[in-house]
Amino acid sequence: MPGNNSGQGSGNGNVAVDRRSSASGRDSVANTILVAFIVSLVCSVMVSTSVVLLKPKQLENQLVHSGLRNVIELISSIEKSKSKQELAGEIDTRLVDLETGEYVTDMDAAQFNPRAAASDPDSSVAIPPDLDIANIERRAKFARVSLVKEDDHIKYIVLPVYGAGMWSTIYGYIALEADGNTIAGLNIYEQAETPGIGDKVEEPAWLGKWQEKCVYRQGGKPAIEIVKGKLVVKTRYQVDALTGATKTGEGVTNMLHYWFGSHGFKPYLEKIRKKVEKHDSKSQRCAYQTVDR
Repeated sequence: MPGNNSGQGSGNGNVAVDRRSSASGRDSVANTILVAFIVSLVCSVMVSTSVVLLKPKQLENQLVHSGLRNVIELISSIEKSKSKQELAGEIDTRLVDLETGEYVTDMDAAQFNPRAAASDPDSSVAIPPDLDIANIERRAKFARVSLVKEDDHIKYIVLPVYGAGMWSTIYGYIALEADGNTIAGLNIYEQAETPGIGDKVEEPAWLGKWQEKCVYRQGGKPAIEIVKGKLVVKTRYQVDALTGATKTGEGVTNMLHYWFGSHGFKPYLEKIRKKVEKHDSKSQRCAYQTVDR
């Protein structure tokens, strides 16, 4: 009958609608989960990528803040096979009392500002005129040193140095081997010397000439120096001067003689040498010789 057929058709239509609604709901849930998964995956990749890309910059910021950037640059020029991240993990930064040569344990070395300390009368000392060959007038009471270690043994000792050149104050770091005498490398990172002449103190080719030179002669007197003119007979204490940069060279020599003298790092280096129980043959090249060569 027409009425019955109509009712049956209406019922079948409702069932079809319900089935479509149910399927649509399931699809909606599945789509939502899929979209959420994709978004989560994309975000995870983006975060991971950002971490990888920003890691060098974060390391750079940390190094700048702690004063280690130039130390890392120097050591990486010596240890060319290692990354900056690896080298950063091998460095032990300490504060040293320059008068006693002992470590300062109640201050954070990473927070120490050497330039601010040198200009503060409470945290610096006036340099006696007869000792002030670097022409810097005052120095901080403490200095930040960096010990590069390998298997818990000291491999390099990195010291900050600065002094007057011809036109500017020259700032650098010098790395010594464990004997506290053999130069492993020198880095000049700030100066305003004559362009094209004195500013060549930053050039890697010239800085490379310092490697394996010796700081002290027998008896502990600083002897390393820059010599004008090409060296005919090379000695372990002399480095070729830069052409036309006589005054800048004299400034670098005086800077090193001051900082390796009794008013600089000499008390510290004497103590640390006693703590280094043994050196390999390379580290003994400049250990105080009985005969100067």
